Amino acid sequence: MKKVVEVKNLTKEYKELKAIDDLSFDVLEGEIFGLLGPNGSGKSTTINCILQLINFKKGSIKIFGKEMKPNSYDIKSKIGVVFQDVAVFNELTVYENIDYFCGLYINDKEKRKKYVDDAINLVGLNDFIKFRPKKLSGGLLRRLNIACGIAHKPKLIILDEPTVAVDPQSRNNILDGIKKLRDDGATIIYTTHYMEEVEILCDRIMILDKGKILASGTSDELKKLANIEEKITVELDNLEEEKINKIRTLKNVEDVSYDGSNLIVTYKKGNNNISKFMDYLKGEKITYNKIFSERPTLNDVFLELTGKELRD
Repeated sequence: MKKVVEVKNLTKEYKELKAIDDLSFDVLEGEIFGLLGPNGSGKSTTINCILQLINFKKGSIKIFGKEMKPNSYDIKSKIGVVFQDVAVFNELTVYENIDYFCGLYINDKEKRKKYVDDAINLVGLNDFIKFRPKKLSGGLLRRLNIACGIAHKPKLIILDEPTVAVDPQSRNNILDGIKKLRDDGATIIYTTHYMEEVEILCDRIMILDKGKILASGTSDELKKLANIEEKITVELDNLEEEKINKIRTLKNVEDVSYDGSNLIVTYKKGNNNISKFMDYLKGEKITYNKIFSERPTLNDVFLELTGKELRD
């Protein structure tokens, strides 16, 4: 597959802080590439460098096979960017906003009208084209923001947390729209803190922290990196502390927690853990209401790699 974005040895420093540290990665044509990381990991700095919105100390960036420069307007015209902060004109209607942003790239009026209509259909704003942004709900405003960023049908789209603080219905609409953009041929760089979205959307994922790549690959490939092999949840009441401590000593058990109704046992490795644990409960004459197991989620991998400490 063709490389749409090629980042080589990218380094960006802010005085004493090295925000990006010798970063190299590629984004392939037609994929949704998940760029993940905790707050302060370097995601936004990486995106700003790719777009040549800020200078960097060293490294190279190519987009569509050409070196990206601050004045590479031919390349930038093929890129659509939707930042987390909504950026639309409150004085204009929904239709006028989308038409304005599309008009920055598309001069032909008939073509622009079709593109604007396509964008409106994609995000489901047909019933709101005469509304001004202040009258829109948070979810509709997000959808307008996306429409403005993709109306000119860019080949590369950068979406920075497009579903933050929206209701489930709007989120589903946005995710469906993103899939359609990919199916229509766009390459997408996607950042979010919602791991379930990443599992649904992204073909490949890169986890970044402190300006370095901690891991990259498909969702399944990343899950194999987790030391957490299996998480068993047991619904039961009145489990004594002595028995909980005994469970902690079982082979391959990594962690045990109990909240008075749910016992969660995390295994680091091993096979047939749930059947062995059921045999153990039976042998100890511990009765339970329900038991089920879960494999590691992408969220488990993310926390294991980046830590559980709070970030600013």
